[in-house]
Amino acid sequence: MTLQTNNNNTTTSHKRLSVQISLTGLSFFVEDRSDQSVLYDEETSFETAPSPEEILGVIQEYFQRETSLKSSFDSVVLIYATPLYTLIPKGLFDRDKASEYLKFNAKILPTDYIAVDEVTVHDSVVVYVPYVNINNYFFDKFGSFSYYHGITVLLTQCIKEARYEQQPKVLVQLMASSFDLLVFDQGNLILCNTYTYQTSEDFLYYLLFAFEQLQLNPDTIPTELIAPISETDERYELAYRYIRNISIKKLEINQLVHTIV
Repeated sequence: MTLQTNNNNTTTSHKRLSVQISLTGLSFFVEDRSDQSVLYDEETSFETAPSPEEILGVIQEYFQRETSLKSSFDSVVLIYATPLYTLIPKGLFDRDKASEYLKFNAKILPTDYIAVDEVTVHDSVVVYVPYVNINNYFFDKFGSFSYYHGITVLLTQCIKEARYEQQPKVLVQLMASSFDLLVFDQGNLILCNTYTYQTSEDFLYYLLFAFEQLQLNPDTIPTELIAPISETDERYELAYRYIRNISIKKLEINQLVHTIV
């Protein structure tokens, strides 16, 4: 999804700004596109789930305070990493009924704006609810920017990597209180879901339940935890007791926006 307006704010900057929004925090990432060097990388966490208005307030504070965010950018990307989405095969999708696909997965309001991302490498679409007040802020501030759901970015990258795999593979993007679960079999996506959890035991339960339902052997199936963690992380240690072929893969969604932008 891209919002554009005609303005005179032209720039020769090669900087890309991406901002990721989740229910547990924000992350800001500035990259020099000419050499893909990282110029700014900052995260902040929320103690409780904030309202869209509270999230916007924090974003505004960052733009007012941080010198690195006051630069000119030739590309601005907003990423929504929230559970308010669903994945639909493109052949079955009807844009006029977008809200109908979501109402079975999440509570939505009649006034909610429904956005759609196309996952071109998978012939599917991601239907989700962005925060209109935050989109409007970025529109007013930058004039032109793109926004996507985080699962769109993750799927685009992981499908490219998994399409030539001959055996099943499990990918888990692990966040503070939720995780995205992708399961592939012979390069085909057979599961895409997001689970919320409160404890490490909750995380393990949902993960093993998915293994059981899909009849995957936790002793042999390659499983990758996508997260900036180490093997001393409690969630990894607990998962390793039951899933033996497990590893950690450090892959930042903010750094993957070039896969779709």
